[in-house]
Amino acid sequence: MRRSPTPTDPFATLNEQQLAAVNHRGEQPLLVIAGAGSGKTLTLACRVARLVLEGADPQRILLLTFSRRAAHEMARRTGQVLRQALKLPATAAPPHLAWAGTFHSVGARLLREWAPRIGLNERFAVLDRSDAEDLMALVRQEGGYAERGQRFPLKDTCVAICSQTLNRQASLNETLTSQFPWCAQWEAELKQLFAAYTHAKQCQGLLDYDDLLLYWWQALGDAALAGACGARFSHVLVDEYQDTNRLQAAIVQRLKPSGAGLMVVGDDAQAIYAFRGAEVRNILDFAAGFTPPARTVTLERNYRSTQAILDASNAVIALAHERHAKQLWTNTASPQRPALVHVLDDAAQATWVAEQVLGRREEGLALKDQAVLFRTGSHSAALELELARRHIPFVKFGGLKFLEAAHVKDLLALLRFGHSLRHELAGFRALQLVPGIGASHARRLLATLEQAALPLAALRNFKPPPAAARDWPAFAELMTSLCNEALTWPADMAQALAWYLPHLHRKHDDAAVREADLQQLQHLAGGFGSRERFLTELALDPPEASSDWAGEPLLDEDYLVLSTLHSAKGQEWKAVSILNVVDGCIPSDMATGQREQIEEERRLLYVGMTRARQHLQLLVPQRFYPSAQARLGDRHVYGGLSRFIAPQVAACFDHLAPAGASHPPPPQAGVLPIDLPAQLRGLWG
Repeated sequence: MRRSPTPTDPFATLNEQQLAAVNHRGEQPLLVIAGAGSGKTLTLACRVARLVLEGADPQRILLLTFSRRAAHEMARRTGQVLRQALKLPATAAPPHLAWAGTFHSVGARLLREWAPRIGLNERFAVLDRSDAEDLMALVRQEGGYAERGQRFPLKDTCVAICSQTLNRQASLNETLTSQFPWCAQWEAELKQLFAAYTHAKQCQGLLDYDDLLLYWWQALGDAALAGACGARFSHVLVDEYQDTNRLQAAIVQRLKPSGAGLMVVGDDAQAIYAFRGAEVRNILDFAAGFTPPARTVTLERNYRSTQAILDASNAVIALAHERHAKQLWTNTASPQRPALVHVLDDAAQATWVAEQVLGRREEGLALKDQAVLFRTGSHSAALELELARRHIPFVKFGGLKFLEAAHVKDLLALLRFGHSLRHELAGFRALQLVPGIGASHARRLLATLEQAALPLAALRNFKPPPAAARDWPAFAELMTSLCNEALTWPADMAQALAWYLPHLHRKHDDAAVREADLQQLQHLAGGFGSRERFLTELALDPPEASSDWAGEPLLDEDYLVLSTLHSAKGQEWKAVSILNVVDGCIPSDMATGQREQIEEERRLLYVGMTRARQHLQLLVPQRFYPSAQARLGDRHVYGGLSRFIAPQVAACFDHLAPAGASHPPPPQAGVLPIDLPAQLRGLWG
C-alpha cells in the first residue's frame, strides 16, 4: 500500500519501477531504461540518497551528465532529497555532491590534478569547437593544404573528421569511408594535418573537447592510475547513457570494469545525436557487456503527457528495427487525440499554426506553454514571417550560439591571451582588435612571443606599425595587468571589458545590443572562482543568450518557442506543433542513406511528439520548399506523409484538412471528367 508522502520521506512518491531502481543492491551493474517523462531525475536523486543512507560516502559518488545545466539540476534535486532523507532542518543548506558534472568537465578536473604525472601543463586552456576550427585553419594554411589545386576539406570538415574518428574509436579510413566519402582521397594528407594540429595544441598548452576525453581514457590505460581512480569512486552513475560515444563508454568501462557500483540511465528511443558521435549500441548492448549481465529496470509510467499522445508516440517507436521494449502509460486521460493536419503548402501551414497559437492563448494557454518544432532551422522561415506579421513574439532555439558571436569571441580572446601569451589562436584575434594591427603584424609578434624566454617583456618591447602607435600602449598595459597572477578575479574581466567597449562601438553598428551580451558574460564571471575555471567551464558548456532570439530581445514578457527537434530534447510544453511531417523533412532527405540514419530520424520524431503534455499537432503540407534558397526560385516539391506515420500509427490521430488542402475527389460514376488535352488539341484543328 502506497504511503502518504511526508517531508522526511522522499521515497514515498516513487512508483514500483522507480523503487526497484532506487533500492537496487549487490555487485551487479544496473541499467535503467527511462521512458520520456518517467521521472528519471527524481529516480537518480533518490538513488544517490539511498546509497548515502546505506553508508556510501557522498565524496566518492561520481555523477556524470551531458550538460552543465543538467548537472546543476541533478545536484540541486539530489541535495533536496538528501536533506529530506537525512532529516536535516529545512533551513540547513542541502548536502553537496563534490563530483557531479559533465564528462568533459570531470575529465578536465581530473587531468589538471594528474597533469604532472601524465606530462600535461596544469595550466592548459580548453578550446571550444569554434576555436578548434580556427586553430585547424591556421595549421591547414601553414601546411599549404589549401594550395593543392583541388578541393581540400575546409576547417570545420577537418575538425569534424578528426572528432568523429577519435570519439568513435575508429580508424581514419573507416571514418572517411562511412561519413565523409568525398574526402577519402585525402587520407594521407589528413593524417599529416591532424598530427600537425595535435602538435600545435601541445606547443600552446591547449586541449580541445575531444582531448579531454581522449587524455582521460589514455590515462586510465595505466593500471595503477585506473585502479586508483576506480577506487576513488565507489559508485558511478551516468545520466542520458544513450548519448555517450564509444570513447565515453570506454572511459566508464575502465572506471568500473566489473560493473560493481555502476548505474546508467537512458532511453534508446531518444538517441538522436549520432552526428555528434553518440552510439546507440552503447545502451542497447550495455547489459550483455558484463558477466553476469546487468540488471535492467524499465520506467514506463509517464508523468507528462495524456494517454492519447502516448498511444501515438508508442505506435511510432514500436516500428523501430531494434529497441528496449517499453509501453509508456499514464493516469492522465483526455478525450482529445493528437491531430494530423493536412495543409496545402508551408504558407498555409504557417497560417494554421499562428491561428492555433492565438486561439489557445485566448483560451488561457500562455505563449511560453506552446512550442513549434521542426527538423532544421530553415523549415520555420514562413512561420517566422507570419508570426512577425501578426505581432506574435517568439524565441528561436537552434540558431547562432552565444560563443559564436564575434563580440563575445573578442572578449574571451583577450582573457585567454592574457592567461597565456603563447596562446596563438587567442593572440591572433586579440592583437587584431588594436587599430592598425593586421594579420601579418600579429603573426610576426606571435612568432616572437613563441621564441621568447619572457613573452611579456617581448610584447612590451614590440614596436607597432605607425597606424597602431596611438592604441598599442593601452593594449600592452592591459596584457601586463592580465598576466599579473596577483590580479583578483573577476577584476581582470572588468579591465578587459573596459578596454574592449570603445572598440566594440567602433566595430559594430548594433553595439548597444552586443554590449548587453557582454554584461551578461560579466555577470556569469562572478559565479566562478578564477579566470581559468571560468574559461574552461564556458568552453565546455556555453550558455544561450539573446543572440539566439529572433526579433528584439525582451520584446514581450510572453513569447512562443520555436525550436529544432534536437534542441527540444529535455523540454516540455502544454501544446506542441511539429512542422513538415513529410518524407524529405522527417526523415530528412540527407539522412536516408543507411538504416541506422533512418532509425535515428524515427527517434527524432518520437522525441518531438513526447514533448507535448496536452495538445499535439503534426503538420503535413502537400507542397513545401526544401530550403529558403529554393523558395526564391519556387523550387517546391510535393511531399507525402512521413514513412514513420504508418497506417497503424495514423489511426491514433484525428485527421484535419483546412479548406484547399485536400486532394480533388475522384470523378463520380457516370460523370465525364473535363478533357483538357482534347480542348488543347482543338486549338490547332
